[in-house]
Amino acid sequence: MIRLTWVQPEDLVGHELRQAFEDGRYDRHRKEVTAITERWRRAGGPGAPPRAGASPEPAPPELRRLAGQVLDELAAIPSPLPEPSSLDEIVAACPSWPSSRPGRGGADPDRVLGAWLGRAAGCVLGKPVEKIPRAGIREIAEATGNWPIRGWFTAIGLPADVAAHWPWNRRSAATSLAENIDGIPEDDDLNFPLLALSLLERCGRGFTTDDVARLWLDELPGGRVFTAERVAYRNLLAGIEPPETATYRNPFREWIGALIRVDVYGWANPGDPVAAAEFAHRDARLSHTANGIYGAMFAAAMCARAMTASCVDEVIEAGLAVVPPESRLARAVRTAVADAREEPDFERVVDRLYERHGDRGHGALHWVHTINNAALIAAAVVHGRGDFTTSIAAAVAGGWDTDSAGATVGSIVGALNGGVPRQWTTRRSRLASSLAGFDGIGLDELARRTVALTG
Repeated sequence: MIRLTWVQPEDLVGHELRQAFEDGRYDRHRKEVTAITERWRRAGGPGAPPRAGASPEPAPPELRRLAGQVLDELAAIPSPLPEPSSLDEIVAACPSWPSSRPGRGGADPDRVLGAWLGRAAGCVLGKPVEKIPRAGIREIAEATGNWPIRGWFTAIGLPADVAAHWPWNRRSAATSLAENIDGIPEDDDLNFPLLALSLLERCGRGFTTDDVARLWLDELPGGRVFTAERVAYRNLLAGIEPPETATYRNPFREWIGALIRVDVYGWANPGDPVAAAEFAHRDARLSHTANGIYGAMFAAAMCARAMTASCVDEVIEAGLAVVPPESRLARAVRTAVADAREEPDFERVVDRLYERHGDRGHGALHWVHTINNAALIAAAVVHGRGDFTTSIAAAVAGGWDTDSAGATVGSIVGALNGGVPRQWTTRRSRLASSLAGFDGIGLDELARRTVALTG
């Protein structure tokens, strides 16, 4: 029996209940949410979200039907937070939204290549330790003489007890440890930028969310998408149209998936964070809402500014300007940035992040949520002050979504520097991908095609 995760109603209820706590529905509508929760648990529904990727036994038909009803009832309760999802409302909520746009011109080829190289390097660094907690990442690095992190992770010389306690990500260790790296392995953090490049080449700057959806269905294997993207994909196949694809039985709508998709929109709009953020919104609304959308806009705006900026402060400022300042994401980022500016010891900065956003236990934000990871990304960029190694090492050592955070930070700092240190390039600068026409493509070719979009 094929048991797909992240799509069955009974697997989603726990995540939606957690989302209700996060977006204020529980506080504002406690009696209603509590009644729904108790009805679900009396029927035998699990009281907590299933472990990510777990494949529990399928629910009996009556429990699955109830799960669908519970999801729909919870979705009908509005969040009281001032966190809109439509672009017009987002702009209206941003008093610092840039009032003018710089003239669009061709991008600096070195910065574009640096962005591609940086994204690939940060992603590969984070891949083997994805899902390993922060403490485990440090123990592995210390045991192999790589703390502070200054190079790829390796299994060579790793004591057996440490390896047993903190096993590598099983899908990634074979291609992303120092002794195994031969080119750039496939990853969703790299597939989605390829899709964005294809989208702009096919549909131009006026692309729509429907165009994004069509491209997914045409080119993106369903097994290569996860959480919010998998739910949106399922919804498309069921005939649901955007933006309802982002909201129908989708408790992952504020997770990190949209943030990892949008770097190319920044690179294609050098020095124009407004255009980049608008492009990101069109893409993100297919699968995300509120802070999930803000994370995408934040990242795209930073990537656009990194194409022309002279320092990291300009990049952070551009990202925050397109995010509603009263949103949970903006508040989290501002606090993380302040910590990183005043505290030189990044481990203490991350301690504070975990105090605010939690570890992987009850009540914490999920390790692939947008808010905590966006805060970590911003803190790593500020802490690194433009040093590539320090920046991506900080993002990965933070221990949440290691490959995604590393990729975004690498993209920004690689663009700022117009390249990456040689130690962070692979022997073959070619990318593996299941997307048609991209397997084995060189990063220099991807950079050339990206620059062509900006002329």
